[in-house]
Amino acid sequence: MNNTALRAETQSADNTHMVFADEEHEKFYYEKLEQARCQDCYHKALIYILGISEDTRNDFDQIYDIGTGNIKRECLYQGWQTSGSVNVIRLAFNLYTDTTPSANDYKSRAGQMRECRRYSVSDIFNCSYAMYFWQGIKLRYPEYCHKQKSMEEILAGMRRKRAENSTDGNEE
Repeated sequence: MNNTALRAETQSADNTHMVFADEEHEKFYYEKLEQARCQDCYHKALIYILGISEDTRNDFDQIYDIGTGNIKRECLYQGWQTSGSVNVIRLAFNLYTDTTPSANDYKSRAGQMRECRRYSVSDIFNCSYAMYFWQGIKLRYPEYCHKQKSMEEILAGMRRKRAENSTDGNEE
């Protein structure tokens, strides 16, 4: 059987390279994005991330209201959740809202802090979907990921800047 993750690569409308977990993920992304209220970086990231997992694709309507644009925090506590699907949802919520929205579900400060920790990189990326999470981050922050430089390009730029500073008589 062919690896669908490797076959499911495409160029997005803004000419960025996109990688999908499988054909169902790619189909879900384009269908839901077309239905979304707008196709901004917030919606692109949310829909892409929620499409990674079969569980979150199947229960999309329990996670997000595509008509109103509201997330449904209560989905995190439903019986169909797996550790991977919870990570997918937390990252999607964080990229969409720039917050840890489910922390508000807890009245005690200790409960809120525990929930905030569940949004940490080490918790969220500790699953088999991590390699696809990068694509969602690129969609959410295109201005920072538009042209990725290699380490060699970064170091060459730093050397160039140092050389410019030393010829200007400036010290580092």
